[in-house]
Amino acid sequence: MGRYRTPTVLAAASLMLTTLCAGQAPAATPPGLNGIDPVTAEQLDDAITASMRKADIPGVGIGLWIDGEDPYVRAFGTSDKATGVPIKTDMHTRIGSVTKTFAVTAALQLVDDGKVRLEAPISTYLDGVPGGDRITVQQLADMRSGLFNYTEDPRWMAAFKADPHRAWTPQELLDFSFAHPANFPPDARWEYSNTNTVLLGLLVEKVSGQPLHTYLQQHVLEPADLDASSLPTGAEITAPFVHGYTNFTPDGATVDASTWNPSWGWAAGAMLSTMDDLHSWVPTLVTGKLPDGDRLLEPGTQAQRLRMLPTGHPGVGYGLGIADLDGWIGHNGELPGYETIAVRLPQARATMVIVVNSDSDGKFGNLSSVIANTITKIVTPEHVWELPPAAQPNTVPEPSAPSTPTPKPRS
Repeated sequence: MGRYRTPTVLAAASLMLTTLCAGQAPAATPPGLNGIDPVTAEQLDDAITASMRKADIPGVGIGLWIDGEDPYVRAFGTSDKATGVPIKTDMHTRIGSVTKTFAVTAALQLVDDGKVRLEAPISTYLDGVPGGDRITVQQLADMRSGLFNYTEDPRWMAAFKADPHRAWTPQELLDFSFAHPANFPPDARWEYSNTNTVLLGLLVEKVSGQPLHTYLQQHVLEPADLDASSLPTGAEITAPFVHGYTNFTPDGATVDASTWNPSWGWAAGAMLSTMDDLHSWVPTLVTGKLPDGDRLLEPGTQAQRLRMLPTGHPGVGYGLGIADLDGWIGHNGELPGYETIAVRLPQARATMVIVVNSDSDGKFGNLSSVIANTITKIVTPEHVWELPPAAQPNTVPEPSAPSTPTPKPRS
């Protein structure tokens, strides 16, 4: 059956993996995976809280779902240091570069519709891209275009730091990128660049005739039953939400960044979601199938999406808006105040979602990766999350899902 396009008949409630497994006999625990029995759950509780204390993390939300087993879903710490309100797993959070999985999905849907060709140069659809007659849509999606990452531009960085509430247009962001020569010829190597995904967002708008946030709502979020996810058009954040804390400030002081405007990330990193929605989204992302069994993407397109190319970082591959880290497939994200990981380990039938409300990494490195490493050492010792610092995806300089090092905002 073709990809589902009529959101009105979809159920309003999120369909969790545990529902998909209802009525089925529990499967045997896959090799290399430790089941989450009470002893393991207690071990995880202790290890996670110890890591939080060591890295001074205010709050963490964690979900680990293994098909056929009871899930491990926890929230530790506070969502708001001013009031002491505890973090909860149903709170909205900014997801940074996990946004790329949605934006690239939108572009791939247009490929399935015959309106976009992956092998076509981006100049076929958009004007004004330097070297756009040699950079393909596919090279933008798999981070091999060579285009300079605008979030590494010192002038952009200074402007962001001076006014983090400023609203940015996609073209303003691209202007910073296009002021630099390409870092390398198209397809010469892999390099994480938010510029690529901003261009794909503009591609979706140009070809579909809809604003990106509208297209995503109608063609990705509603069919996938993601009622709590959205691409905001400004600095808004849906309540209840997690307050995010950052030290990306002129004096290095830690502040609440929850009202900072994420428009600088746009298609590359501005979306909102919840742990429940991300839990539902990751299997859809990895399989290309919607919760009702219909398809989000055609099988051939999904197979092409999952064709992971080397990144130059050990254990890290990258496909079309999706990463593979030692078997964990999905994406992570980071922007001021927030870090997120949303991944699936297919061979273990496991989904992991991590939300951290701080990006003040300091000497410990990426905080969400600290938590993921703690969890996977215990539960999936044959597939331990160890994201190389130089391969972290972000929206602004510095790391967040596979990318090269940069200074902060990320995505």
